[in-house]
Amino acid sequence: MAVATESPSPIQALAGLGQNKNTKTLLRVLILGFIAAAAVASRLFSVIRFESIIHEFDPWFNFRATKYLVANGFYNFWDWFDDRTWHPLGRVTGGTLYPGLMVTSGVFYHLLRFLSVPVDIRNICVLLAPACSGLTAYAAYLLTNEMTTSPSAGLLAAAFMGIAPGYISRSVAGSYDNEAIAIFLLVFTFYLWIKALKLGSVLWASLCALFYGYMVSSWGGYAFITCLIPLHVFALLLMGRYSSRLYVSYTTWYALGTIASMQIPFVGFAPVRTSEHMPALGVFGFLQIVAFLLYVKSAVPSEQFSGFLKVAIGAMFVVGVLGIVGLTSAGYIAPWSGRFYSLWDTSYAKIHIPIIASVSEHQPTAWPAFFFDLNMLIWLFPAGVYLCFQKLEDQHVFIVVYAAFGSYFAGVMVRLMLTLTPVVCVAAAMAVSQLLDTYLVADSPAPVEEVSEEAAEAAAASKKNKGGLRITSSPYIGIYSVASKVVVAAAMTLYLLLFVLHCTWVTSNAYSSPSVVLASKMPDGSQHIIDDYREAYQWLRQNTKEDAKIMSWWDYGYQIGGMADRPTLVDNNTWNNTHIATVGKAMSSREEVSYPIMRQHEVDYVLVVFGGLLGYSGDDINKFLWMVRIAEGIWPDEVKERDFFTQRGEYRVDEGATDTMKNSLMYKMSYYNYNSLFPPGQAADRVRGVRLPDQGPVLNSVEEAFTSENWIIRIYKVKDLDNVGRDHGAAAAFERGHKKKKATKKRGPRVLRVD
Repeated sequence: MAVATESPSPIQALAGLGQNKNTKTLLRVLILGFIAAAAVASRLFSVIRFESIIHEFDPWFNFRATKYLVANGFYNFWDWFDDRTWHPLGRVTGGTLYPGLMVTSGVFYHLLRFLSVPVDIRNICVLLAPACSGLTAYAAYLLTNEMTTSPSAGLLAAAFMGIAPGYISRSVAGSYDNEAIAIFLLVFTFYLWIKALKLGSVLWASLCALFYGYMVSSWGGYAFITCLIPLHVFALLLMGRYSSRLYVSYTTWYALGTIASMQIPFVGFAPVRTSEHMPALGVFGFLQIVAFLLYVKSAVPSEQFSGFLKVAIGAMFVVGVLGIVGLTSAGYIAPWSGRFYSLWDTSYAKIHIPIIASVSEHQPTAWPAFFFDLNMLIWLFPAGVYLCFQKLEDQHVFIVVYAAFGSYFAGVMVRLMLTLTPVVCVAAAMAVSQLLDTYLVADSPAPVEEVSEEAAEAAAASKKNKGGLRITSSPYIGIYSVASKVVVAAAMTLYLLLFVLHCTWVTSNAYSSPSVVLASKMPDGSQHIIDDYREAYQWLRQNTKEDAKIMSWWDYGYQIGGMADRPTLVDNNTWNNTHIATVGKAMSSREEVSYPIMRQHEVDYVLVVFGGLLGYSGDDINKFLWMVRIAEGIWPDEVKERDFFTQRGEYRVDEGATDTMKNSLMYKMSYYNYNSLFPPGQAADRVRGVRLPDQGPVLNSVEEAFTSENWIIRIYKVKDLDNVGRDHGAAAAFERGHKKKKATKKRGPRVLRVD
């Protein structure tokens, strides 16, 4: 007996559909919450293994500036002249930095204090980068959703972005650098740009310009956005895809974004006066021309418009070229800076600007680094870009342009792996989502019910291959079978688990060790902390006068200012190449030359990093040639790099080292009294792997004041003039240098050249 059933009413069907949609939305929110939690948790290894501490070098200045901002207010911070750096020049801090990072931390600090949450500014600075990583994962989710209709692609992109080592490398807890918030702003700005382009909305384009201005205030890498969005628009115009949506979105973004970026004192009029910003201006003008020509085309007959188009394009091209050439020659448009020019010519910096080439993160990226930072995403990345070519809508063109642009720059500079990682995560997520959707969702075709005998024989004959083998088909065998779906799902699950394992290992072992705290393994496997840096900086803070000037290589300037709170000659800002070269000359010269330089700059202590005892390869002897090269760029007649190499072209520190090397102040300060740690004739440098001379160097102009436990940091006090090396016959030379300095002062103050 059949039972009658009632079909659901339209209202009930809509209610069920709405309930299903709400359930999916709730699941997505929960998954995104877990992804954000995983992104934050994976960046806390440094806090768990060591402590809540600021990492690396640049973050120490950012932390010091943030403390000043919180203590003195925004306007005092904006007008802050820091007289404890770049002695005796000082630094106009408000006009020489990107304030976005400090202001963001200050806002969080005052907001939490307003809510009566007792929090220290240091903890906010340490945890800001992990907190922003969760926002970056969400931004990657939004950007990917604009590229595909697959519900899983956005979640995969968020997961990839949350734990990819290419992004974690600059966003672990304690990495308080500009990239901490800049990568989130980069991805979110791109999302807003795609949204504005798809809708042709002034509102979304204005939001894109607003976040672009925030990005400009946070990181010098904003130039990547400044060039990528115009390149995307230019590609669409060449493809004949002009539309009112494109015109509205780009015109609004460029106008408002340029005005917003010019509010940052460090940027100023650069958006309209430097070559790096000219592509954006040129595309803006080109877009206006296209819009005008299309308007004329709608009002002028086609025959007349053809002639008008040729004349107009030719005249505008000539006027544009002459205008750019004239403005550049007149000095209104600055040429490409050396930092940007080195991206196009990888050998330029090493030849002309050695201080840029001396930074390890400015070196070209080795192939293994791509696999180390991206793992399996590196081979899913091309597949995702290929999928964009299948549809090639406006937003897909953006991914293609971004992929090409980002890949090139990531190849020429290690640091720019950061800008490539977001598009790799988006494209890889699209590839994985497409793969899973194809194999797990696809249904097998419906079987044919009746087939005639002749048709069956013809089909069987057609399925024979050239070797005479017969190919059979079955609804249970092939890509539509349950077995094949299980295999694909299991394989992809295994790949994803291995990816998570790799990301966790890289994060915990490679990217979570602060530079100021070194860790080693004991024979029993336990961790041993080497704290020489903080030991030395604490000694400076407690045992020297508050105005004692410290000379060191520029790498350690920010750390000395942040932890020791003492004035320094140079630091990581590297804005004055001549001042840095002066320190390089003092380090690479004989004491008779170095001492007048130190006296002229009122140096009280000299700090050097030496790793020969412990095997620490990041010491000053390994960096020494860069000091020589930078000094040689300013004083080519006084400092020569070839003098530090043997006749066979070897850079040596043992008995075979050149006299210039052995007599340099850096060599003497590094190996002074080092032989006393070994039996006679057994002194060895464990970094360079060589036996040292039996007779160690002798110092006349400085005296040892402090050596850390593991001899990594050595601090020397500069002697007064009356106490300098009289028993070694060097006093006369020092006296002559001192008298020469006095005579120079009588003729007028020496002006340092500022590059």
